[in-house]
Amino acid sequence: MFTNEPLPSHPAPDNPSGKLILLRHGETEWSKAGKHTGLTDIPLTARGEELARGAGRLVADYDFSLVLTSPLQRARRTAELAGLHAEVDPFLVEWDYGGYEGRTTRDIRSELGYNWSAFTHGVIRGETPGETVEEVAARASRVLTRVLPAMVEGDVALIAHGHFLRILTAVYLRMAPRFGAQITLDAGSVSVLSFYREQPAILSWNYGDELPLVPSES
Repeated sequence: MFTNEPLPSHPAPDNPSGKLILLRHGETEWSKAGKHTGLTDIPLTARGEELARGAGRLVADYDFSLVLTSPLQRARRTAELAGLHAEVDPFLVEWDYGGYEGRTTRDIRSELGYNWSAFTHGVIRGETPGETVEEVAARASRVLTRVLPAMVEGDVALIAHGHFLRILTAVYLRMAPRFGAQITLDAGSVSVLSFYREQPAILSWNYGDELPLVPSES
């Protein structure tokens, strides 16, 4: 699916001063229902569009040197409604869930008879091949080779998807990819990563108009 571009001619910069802003796309009918939404290209709901506008208000004061979005319409529309002029990066697509695409965790657990999760047990092949968590992390690592140099020049925004951004955050923090299972991310939320005393750090996480009452299901 993806063609690896050559790595840059210089290593990642040390302690860049810019912020990395993560926007999860607004609500869709599938995210609302807790369905795994990987490569299926579905639109935002009306509430999802409002969440995207709200995210735009939250990031209005940042000085972006680079803005990248997933090619899927729910992310591109979120970027548009947030007032961000984004370049499409194919590496930012959501986890390919293979045969679990469009299914809820509850349904999959009922079928398997144990407490399945994508992070712990992985996915199966379906109409698409599916990806391992490590393969998603490899894509995230490729994104970061582009993002970190841009953070020397200013702030960077990524508009993408819940599981992908959680895994990217784990890679950014120099943690194992499965650390992403321990941080949830709501539709339309904004998170901010930075460097603090020379270490990658979370400055703000899962920020939005409302505090979540329950963990995100997708």
